[in-house]
Order: sequence, then C-alpha cells, then structure tokens
Amino acid sequence: MNTKKRDRVYFWMIFPAFAGFTVLYLLPTAMSFLYSLTNWSVYNAQLRFVGLRNFQKIFTDVKTVAALVHSIKYAILITICQNVLAVLLAVLLNRKSRAANFVKSVTFLPAVLSIMVVGYLFQYIMTSADGGLLNRIIEWFGGKPVNWLGDADIALYSVLITQVWQWTGWSMVIYIANLKSIDASLYEAADMDGAGSVQKFFRITLPLLYPAISFNILMSLIGGMKMFDAVFVMTKGGPGYATETIMTTVIREGFSSGRNAYACAFSVVFFIVVFLFSQTLTYVFNRWEEAIRA
Repeated sequence: MNTKKRDRVYFWMIFPAFAGFTVLYLLPTAMSFLYSLTNWSVYNAQLRFVGLRNFQKIFTDVKTVAALVHSIKYAILITICQNVLAVLLAVLLNRKSRAANFVKSVTFLPAVLSIMVVGYLFQYIMTSADGGLLNRIIEWFGGKPVNWLGDADIALYSVLITQVWQWTGWSMVIYIANLKSIDASLYEAADMDGAGSVQKFFRITLPLLYPAISFNILMSLIGGMKMFDAVFVMTKGGPGYATETIMTTVIREGFSSGRNAYACAFSVVFFIVVFLFSQTLTYVFNRWEEAIRA
C-alpha cells in the first residue's frame, strides 16, 4: 500500500470520531464563547452584542462568586483528602492476602455506584428528620443531632465526605497498580542500608508513584470542579447558596432562569479556571519528573 492510499485509509478511520468530537464538543464550545458576548435569553427577542457585560455581572453577583469559591474549595479539598487516603490504603493493602483483597474490593465498591445513587443514599443517612440514620447513631451515643445538609457551615463538607468515600477506592486501585511496577530490589537495597519504613516511603515509594499521583490529582481536581450530581441530589445548592457550585449555577441560570448568555459566560469562566489549574499542575508535575530523573 502506497503512502497516499494509507493516509486516506487512516483519515477515513478517524473521521467518524473527529466529526463527533467537532459536532458535540468543539462547535458547542465555540458557540458558548460567542453567545457569552451577547444578550441571548428567553426574554430577549433580538440577539445583540453586549461585549463583556455578562462577565462583569458574574464577578459582582454574590451567588456566582460564591459558586466559584465553593467549586475551587471543593476541588482542592477532595483532591487532597481522596489522594492522601488512597495512597495510605494502597501502601497498606499492597500485599497478597485474602484480607487485603477483601478490603480492596470493599473500598473500591462505591466507585461502581452511580453518583446519583450515592447522593440519594447519603441524603437519607444525613437527613435531620427523625429517620436520619447518622443522627440516630449520634443520639444513641448520647450526642446531639446535627443538621448535616441544612447547616450552611457544614453542608458543603457533608457532600464532600460522600464523594471522598465514593472515589477513594478508585484512586487506590491506580496507586496499587503503580506500586506493583516498582522494582523490589530498590527496597532490598534500602533495607541493607538500614532505611526505615518512613524513609523508604518518602525516598522510594512516593517519588516512584509519580505517574499515578499526577494522573489522580489532575482527574480529582477536574472532577471536583465539575461537581454537580451529588450537590443537586443532596442539597440543590442550598441552604441558601451555601453549596452552589459552578455547574449548579450554570444549569440554574441556563435552563431554569433562561439567562442563556449569562450561563455561557460562566461556562467560559469555568473553562478558563480549569485550564489554568490543569496547566499549573502539568508544569509542577513536569518539574517533579525532571527532579526524579536527575
């Protein structure tokens, strides 16, 4: 097969995927950028250019600023909690035993469930009504019931706990797979040099977990920024707007309130924030990889 014919075959093989990516992602993204500069709304019959007015409203609206802050806070906290717990579990369970395999299976099981299912489950567990399982346990030990989802100070953290519980096992499996690829002779050499468990962890295990750490942190951060399902199911963004996130605000403004251009502008802000976070992390991880190889 000559080069031109081979290139044509390759082109037609990737064309369906590229066409779908263009129609379902690139085109809507470009349209969102364009519509964010207009007055597009169900209340406006005529579409006209308004410049950066929608973006100015975003940073003067208390609700949208709160949603942006909550999303960033949530993404950072879930990334730290999920990955710290996952690394510790991976190191502890990286052994061949029936007990370890059982614990790994139980820890990974929540990741198989739908986020909506987990949200409804914990909504029942954390409810402040009489049937709330968690509050009944607290009362049984003599404590006072807590309004887990109705208290503005702790509602976001209550949602965070459910997602850490659901996704820590998923990250743990990736860390265990990375641990299996570390050469055992490195630990044997460290033992001969008299290194302790803590020294081996920070000098061998943690640096060589770079591939899994970089992947998990990036995915956790982006997933945290996109959080919608659990918040929508458990709190609907309340109480007040204590658990509003970028995605709940975009959905509310775009579909419920009919302020389509405003929602597009907030989506553009979301895109920029995620892009900056991902680029910063990529730069940091690249520098870390260079330091490890050096």
